[in-house]
Amino acid sequence: MIERQIEIATADGRMSTFICHPERDAPHPVLIFFMDAPGIREELRDMARRLGTVGYYVMLPNLYYRSGVEELGPVVGEANAATRQKALQLMATINIAMVMHDLDALLDFAAKDKAASNGPVGCVGYCMSGQYALNAAVRNKDRIRAAASIYGVGLVTDKADSPHLVPQRTDARLYFGCAENDPYAPMEMIERLRAEVAAKGGNAEVEIYPGTGHGFAFPSRPVYDKPAAERHWERLFTLFETLK
Repeated sequence: MIERQIEIATADGRMSTFICHPERDAPHPVLIFFMDAPGIREELRDMARRLGTVGYYVMLPNLYYRSGVEELGPVVGEANAATRQKALQLMATINIAMVMHDLDALLDFAAKDKAASNGPVGCVGYCMSGQYALNAAVRNKDRIRAAASIYGVGLVTDKADSPHLVPQRTDARLYFGCAENDPYAPMEMIERLRAEVAAKGGNAEVEIYPGTGHGFAFPSRPVYDKPAAERHWERLFTLFETLK
């Protein structure tokens, strides 16, 4: 595995980005891995590596670069309440439009790297970034052909860029992986999402992971659910296999 930590120039500064990909058989399909609210940490780099080992050029950008923040540290537990609050504050400093500009910079960088394929691209986002991964498939319809939201938040809003509208605006393959017990994406929101997808079409799947809570795929979280986490990996590998 080849790993690099690089900085990518954007209109708003320099975005630190972790990149990993196999040593052999380049070029590899590009996957953009959008972080969750607690930000960049070794847990996410390990998840990026898992995607890289099966044949992808994975880019994990620090979306909080505009605030000068690289890594926040642990957020779970009462002892880390202040850090958790800071993560929520930082989450509010970015939005879909800003991250779509970051996406443009990521794709421009990958286009110049011989290790990265110039073919179809995939995106995955967790928590706050589910909406970013999905909207990426609208932002760049020609390149981004598969996108996944894993326990994404704000799946149904009254805004024009609401995730529930994305299936109508792209023919990319989309996957919504949702926790059954998620206060940030309650069941009534997921059921409305399902109804919208069923009624208006699109190449999208909405799947509920029974008995799980928000964050079930993160090994360091108390809510980690190994069977559900492994199922989510199976779904991602299947989704992104179409990029090869």
